[in-house]
Amino acid sequence: MNDLPKPPTRRRPPWLLVLIALAFLMPVFGLQGVAMGLKAKIGALPSAALAATISALGAWAAYTFYVRRFEGRPVTEFGRRGALRELAAGLFLGLALFTAVIFTLSALGSYRVTGLGTAQALVVPVLLSIGAAVIEETVFRGVLFRLVEAWGGTWTGLAVSSALFGLGHAMNPQATLIGVVAIVFEAGIMLAAAFMLTRRLWLAIGLHAGWNLAEGGIFGVRVSGLPSRGLLSGELVGPEWLTGGQFGAEASLVAVAFCVVLGGILLAMAARRGRFVRPSWRRGEPSFEPA
Repeated sequence: MNDLPKPPTRRRPPWLLVLIALAFLMPVFGLQGVAMGLKAKIGALPSAALAATISALGAWAAYTFYVRRFEGRPVTEFGRRGALRELAAGLFLGLALFTAVIFTLSALGSYRVTGLGTAQALVVPVLLSIGAAVIEETVFRGVLFRLVEAWGGTWTGLAVSSALFGLGHAMNPQATLIGVVAIVFEAGIMLAAAFMLTRRLWLAIGLHAGWNLAEGGIFGVRVSGLPSRGLLSGELVGPEWLTGGQFGAEASLVAVAFCVVLGGILLAMAARRGRFVRPSWRRGEPSFEPA
C-alpha cells in the first residue's frame, strides 16, 4: 500500500522551501557546536548532554514549526505511531551493521583492541550519537531528500541529498576525498532508503545513532574523523583503503560494501511498498507539491 504523506496545502517552489527550512534548522547546528565547545569549561558529560538536548529538541521544534507554518500540513515525519518500534529497529540495525564491519576488519587483522573502558564511558557517546542523528536526519532526509525528491523524483533526491551529506563531512578533522565519497555511497543512500521505507524519520535516526554508537561508544574508533572513547579503545591498522585511515572505518571499503548492500535491500523494500516518487513534471503536476 502506498501511504505517502499528504501534500501541503500551500504551494511554494522547492528551492524556497529548502531555504526556509534551513533558516530554522541551521541555528540548531550552531548552538550544538557551542554546547560541544563548552567541554573544557563544564566537562564532557554536561557538554554532551546539553548538545544532545539542543540538537534533538531544537531540530524537532524547528522542523515542526516550519512544516506547519510553511507547508501547511501535519508533521508526519515525526509521527508517534510506530515510532518506538522503528527507532528500536534502526538502533539494532546500526549496531549490528557496524559490528559486522569491525568483526570483518578484525578477521583481516586490521582492528585490534588496545584498552578497556568502563560502562560510564558509554554515556557521552550515547548522547552525542542521539543528538547528531536527530539533527542530521532532519536536515538531510526530512528537508533536502524529501523536498528534492518531490520535485525531481526519488533518484534525484538520492543523488542530491547523498552528495550534500558527503560534502557536509568534508570539514571534519582528518577528512579526505575517499572519506567524503564513502559517506556519499554508504550513509547518504542507506539513510535516505531508511526514510523512504517508512516515510518517517525514526528508522533513519535509529540507524544513524546505532552506527555512531557502535563505532565510537563500543569499539572506540574514530567517528567521521573525530576521536572517541568508549567501552573499548580500538586501533585500525593497515592500508587506508581497508581501514579508512585517520578518517575512521567509515572510509573503509568494508564499511562501504556492507552499507551499500543494506541500502540496496532497503531500496528494494521501499520499491515493493510503492515508495518511489516520479519527477513532478512526469506526474503532470502544474506546480510543486512536497511528498
